[in-house]
Amino acid sequence: METWDAIRARRNVRGYTSEPVAPEHLDRILEAGWRAPSASNRQHWDFVLVTDPAQLRELATVWRGARHIADAPAAIALVVPEPADDRTRVVDQYDLGQATFAILLAAADLGLGTGHSSVGEQDKARAILGVPDTHEVSYLIGVGHPADRPLRPLAKPDRRPFDEVVHRGRW
Repeated sequence: METWDAIRARRNVRGYTSEPVAPEHLDRILEAGWRAPSASNRQHWDFVLVTDPAQLRELATVWRGARHIADAPAAIALVVPEPADDRTRVVDQYDLGQATFAILLAAADLGLGTGHSSVGEQDKARAILGVPDTHEVSYLIGVGHPADRPLRPLAKPDRRPFDEVVHRGRW
């Protein structure tokens, strides 16, 4: 898929087929996150790939918006160190946003659907993933083949009007 088509085709997918995701596709998706821009090239992130069905079902319980993780063939947990201060938290979360979008776009390029989620119960998420107490599990991304329909560029996305969002020169 071309980059522009992948951008237009990417959508939140929370229902997956049972077909596993090829290991080389998961590695490519993880590499996209690894290659994402990071402030001062700090790369504070770590990624935990989960493909074990029992572990995925457990992860689905760490936040009400994570239920789709239970049925995903794979999930990626995005982990960062507990921030030393508010500035570090803001920068790390921005970096995770960039890594997340790189992951989502790489998956869409492969025709794979993704659905992201926050994490509410940190202690539980850390225990499931073996993450040390010095780090937080910020987000989960389910990855799999969409159950409803294949990814295709959307002609009319459900977005606010372009001219209402884009301001040129001034608000």
